[in-house]
Amino acid sequence: MKRNLRLKVLALILAAGATSAAQAYDGDWKRGRIYFRHVCTACHSAEVKKAIPPNERTKAEWAAYLQADKHNKGKDSVTKYFSKQYRDSIKSKNAAAAKFADVPENELLQDVKVFVNKGAKDGDAPAGCS
Repeated sequence: MKRNLRLKVLALILAAGATSAAQAYDGDWKRGRIYFRHVCTACHSAEVKKAIPPNERTKAEWAAYLQADKHNKGKDSVTKYFSKQYRDSIKSKNAAAAKFADVPENELLQDVKVFVNKGAKDGDAPAGCS
């Protein structure tokens, strides 16, 4: 009897843990906007002298770009620029990188995905880089 009860309790605990782990992070477009504008746009403006506003691409184009995970003509991965290592390397001169230094990489990337989707040419609120 006690063993059955213990097994049921254990099963409930495991099920509750699996349910919470399965819930995906939805992304915060406002945090994504800050990171995109202050990190991505700042770097593009400084390095290649051209900002890449979200409304320059459609949702499908942004999704394909992020899925391919190729940046700088395939020399880098997109995810590199969301890594804690990258943020640590620029945080002394970039307040947004410093502000989000401890945010998990996957959450920050999801935040930017939500922002560019919202701000895409065919998004809910097409956005430039201003």
